[in-house]
Amino acid sequence: MTAHAHQDWTQIKRFVVDQALGLGFDACGVSDIDLGADGERLNAWLEQGLHGEMGYMAVHGSKRWRPGELVPGALRVISVRMNYWPEAVDARDVLGDRKQAYVSRYALGRDYHKVLRSRLQKLADALIARIGPFGYRAFVDSAPVLEKPLARNAGLGWIGKHTNLISSKAGSYFFLGELYTDVPLPIDVADNDHCGTCSRCLSACPTAAFPAPYQIDARRCISYLTIELRGAIPEALRAPMGNRIYGCDDCQLVCPWNKFAKLAGEPDFRVRHGLDSVSLIGLFAWSETEFLRNTEGSAIRRIGYERWLRNIAVALGNAMPDAEVQAALLARIDDPSDLVREHVRWALTQGTTPRVRFPSALGSAAG
Repeated sequence: MTAHAHQDWTQIKRFVVDQALGLGFDACGVSDIDLGADGERLNAWLEQGLHGEMGYMAVHGSKRWRPGELVPGALRVISVRMNYWPEAVDARDVLGDRKQAYVSRYALGRDYHKVLRSRLQKLADALIARIGPFGYRAFVDSAPVLEKPLARNAGLGWIGKHTNLISSKAGSYFFLGELYTDVPLPIDVADNDHCGTCSRCLSACPTAAFPAPYQIDARRCISYLTIELRGAIPEALRAPMGNRIYGCDDCQLVCPWNKFAKLAGEPDFRVRHGLDSVSLIGLFAWSETEFLRNTEGSAIRRIGYERWLRNIAVALGNAMPDAEVQAALLARIDDPSDLVREHVRWALTQGTTPRVRFPSALGSAAG
């Protein structure tokens, strides 16, 4: 990496922040690379096996909490955030309708990885134009990076009891991205925790995925079950999933700080293909070709067609057991996938369907 002498780094930092805001990021801050305490917490979490099948959380070892090992020469991390909450049908209305499919609101628009990474590259290019070549790497949930602790240390928010980053000015509906760099920019002050005695997020979780405040058991988390888990969803967790077919927002929906959340200003995060309010039966009828076409450029595509059908089969098992639902399930009783067939058969046994569980105290959506 390249060192730069005779620079007014305070002025350069103001330039970086101004450029970031001009590129559509909603906040920008700078931290050093000291994550020792967070590394200890991560190791303890991994030792308990709470990461489930997410082996990538452990495979890179200390690179995750020692940025200088991941990017040799790194001195600072520029963290950015971008709001994603779209103008969409009210989340509570969808969660309350057993025949509707609930997709986590972050996934209703275009894949955020590409959007943020492109903007981070433009931010790096602007800095190169200002100070000359320097060493950097951009990350958007794409490498062993502790993005939430870094963003906390950069003053962008605090890590709440539900393990998501929260901003007192913008709630928690935002994406994060980072630029690891060798330029010695002044660092920001880490944000303080403002959760207080509130525990709404912990009690709102449909699958009781929080064994303690500030700790999540990924193996019980609906986001993990619908996105990360490759095999069968544990039967005991299927009914609590309700109609959530891709991710879950419940812990954030009840967070009081999200009354300050802002609607996304980025057009790419607008709802695509009406996925904010669409019937489970309609989605279950998609062919693989339709799935690939309708999820092009979307984060949803990463789970693939088989897991897409698996998740919807579970949701249909939790729907009102009428002739229409039964016919949709029977149409896939002989699906080529063992995984899909197993979940379809389970769904067909759910004659007395459990009530879709969602928090009665859901706060109003952002906006």
